[in-house]
Amino acid sequence: MEDTLRELYQEVILDHSRHPRHFGSIADATHVAEGHNPLCGDRVKIYLKLAPTGAIEDIRFEGKGCAISQASASLMTDIVLGRSLEEAKQLMGGFLHLVKGEEVGQTLQPEDREQLDVMAGVSAFPMRVKCATLAWHTMNSALEGGAAVKSE
Repeated sequence: MEDTLRELYQEVILDHSRHPRHFGSIADATHVAEGHNPLCGDRVKIYLKLAPTGAIEDIRFEGKGCAISQASASLMTDIVLGRSLEEAKQLMGGFLHLVKGEEVGQTLQPEDREQLDVMAGVSAFPMRVKCATLAWHTMNSALEGGAAVKSE
């Protein structure tokens, strides 16, 4: 990855970490789950409100952790808002491949890939992959019934 692009991606990550989008709770959430990475102390709580159609009407998160975990949660809330559950799960699959340095293939549409590519550099730091994926696994857990998640 060229240095200028890497610097831009780092700035985007820092911006999402310092000024997270969709931070806070949802009083009438339909789905909630908490996640914790005991290796580094990252914590996240995901709140989802599904529309009668099954689309994600609102999504918010609360938590503390490193810049990677907070930026990833912020990016996730931005990209899944308004999407169907199927689309959100497909985005998650693509994102997981992306941050692990695996082939993404057709799991991400080009515009989604462009938005999530800022996290691709995490694949060079295997210990940080868990930081980047915590919010996504927690969202998935919320959608499947709200169990607690430990990212180990």
